[in-house]
Amino acid sequence: MSGKNQHVVSRENGWAVRGEGNQRDTSHHRTQAEAERAARDIATNQKSEVLIHGENGRIRERNSYGNDPFPPKG
Repeated sequence: MSGKNQHVVSRENGWAVRGEGNQRDTSHHRTQAEAERAARDIATNQKSEVLIHGENGRIRERNSYGNDPFPPKG
């Protein structure tokens, strides 16, 4: 992958997007759906992945917006 993977994570007052390895959040949003859209836009530009975390902090979904092999392996 080219850029940093983007994580959608729960915060006290809503949801945030954070680049993998970053110390600070990239953006804050009222809803998880808004945060997912923002993360998808960043990941599309950077050809990276979006990892969506549930309220419990565990990854519940991941989507790739970049260098996917075609045909897929396996």
